Amino acid sequence: MSTKSNNLKKELDYYIANQDELVKKYLDKYLIIKDEVVVGVYDSELEAYNDGKKKFDLGTFLIQKCVPGTDSYTQVFHSRAIFN
Repeated sequence: MSTKSNNLKKELDYYIANQDELVKKYLDKYLIIKDEVVVGVYDSELEAYNDGKKKFDLGTFLIQKCVPGTDSYTQVFHSRAIFN
């Protein structure tokens, strides 16, 4: 796994570990998390992205919507493939 992937996993792990507290403070906001610290809070994902790319190298910070539950950080992909 690359260093950037490891960093993003670390940031996501921080979010998951602190999700309840973060949701109480930042419900429905978009967070920039870098070095296991919330370094920005935004009303939209685009606003977070634009500010984040000005301040940090892409791939070195996580943008995370702050909502309860696992849906905000879990994705399911469906395929039309048929397996025999």
